Amino acid sequence: MSVEWKLSRRLSARGAILKQRRLAMALTTPESDLKLKPIEAKVGPAQLIELAGIADDMLALVRDSMLKPHPRKNPPEYTTTQLATLCGIDRARINYLIGKGDLPPGVAQGAGRGRVFTLAETRQWVQAESKIKKRPEGKRGRIVVVSNFKGGSTKTTTAMSLAQGLTLRGRKVLIVDLDPQASLSSLCGLLPSAEVDSDATVMPLIFGDQKDLRYAIQPTYWDGLDLIPGAPTLFSAEFVIPHKVAEKPGFEFWDILAPALQDLAVDYDTIVLDTPPSLSYLTINALMAADGMLMPLPPKSLDFASAAQYWSLFSDLASSFEKRNFVKEFDFVNILLSAVNAQEASASVVREWIVSTYTAKVLPVEIPFSSVIGTTATGFGTVYDVSKWEGGAKTYSRIRDAYDQVVEIIDNKIVKAWYEGA
Repeated sequence: MSVEWKLSRRLSARGAILKQRRLAMALTTPESDLKLKPIEAKVGPAQLIELAGIADDMLALVRDSMLKPHPRKNPPEYTTTQLATLCGIDRARINYLIGKGDLPPGVAQGAGRGRVFTLAETRQWVQAESKIKKRPEGKRGRIVVVSNFKGGSTKTTTAMSLAQGLTLRGRKVLIVDLDPQASLSSLCGLLPSAEVDSDATVMPLIFGDQKDLRYAIQPTYWDGLDLIPGAPTLFSAEFVIPHKVAEKPGFEFWDILAPALQDLAVDYDTIVLDTPPSLSYLTINALMAADGMLMPLPPKSLDFASAAQYWSLFSDLASSFEKRNFVKEFDFVNILLSAVNAQEASASVVREWIVSTYTAKVLPVEIPFSSVIGTTATGFGTVYDVSKWEGGAKTYSRIRDAYDQVVEIIDNKIVKAWYEGA
């Protein structure tokens, strides 16, 4: 039974109810009043609530269809070749270790020697065989914020892809959804408006009802990746925090999340924060808590202008904090050229603006605009959720390789902070 059929039946039922209401109203309304009725009915709270209900129903139906047979996501599987690449070893060593029984053997496929490994098995191999440097004992994980003023910058996709990519390097990662739109939580297979209560978000900490964030951590479908989910109720932080400032002059409104996140960083290699597309109170808290910052920036004139405003406001904010004896320093701040469409005439021009403005802070890799991202996003996923790409292999490899490079660069910056920083 298709999504479209289910939705049409549900909308038809709603339409029939509305038609009956209008008919009853017409039968009880004088003809002179009916002639004065405007052609387009006014929209009030009741109509908005009804519209919201229809939208929620549609989202639930689409999600259920995309995540069949059960409305939860499943991680990809990995071939022997993919496993060898992730571990940086050859197939001969994989076969040798399987023969010794030291690591998970995976499942043999067909009559050949090919095997398939689950994500959990793959990560176990990576942690055992990869030469990637581990977090030194006694060092906490690093907190990375992915932030941008403007919607449509691939901010949430970048945050999720970064987190998934880091787990494939053997890292234990926590993602924190601070955006009331809760798109990051949706990418984890949740339906935030229906399945995430405010008590499961950062809001109890914001209210002062909790002293840490351990209450909000939940596992995801992706091995090595935990989540503190978001929900529309996060918007209330924009009222709660100013109220605290008004009640208590001198209240450090920018430092609510930092202590709790740094406490959690002892248990994780990396914490990735996804922020609202604005310089909100939650975004400010995320920026002040972070050790590193990554800004995805499409080469479009409006995005470039929005980013300039972002840095101007953020620098003013940081200066005002400095006057209150709070000096913020990052391990790194980088710009990621994202959704780069080589077919757009203006893209190369704006790209030059970005490179000239941010110079060395621009990462030496860019994420190309691709149908792969659109297709995976439609299925509430990223390029890392793909087990086998049905389209052209080169098209998928181009976007996957770009994200792999970004992940490696950020991971190396984190490793440098561990071994050379405080």
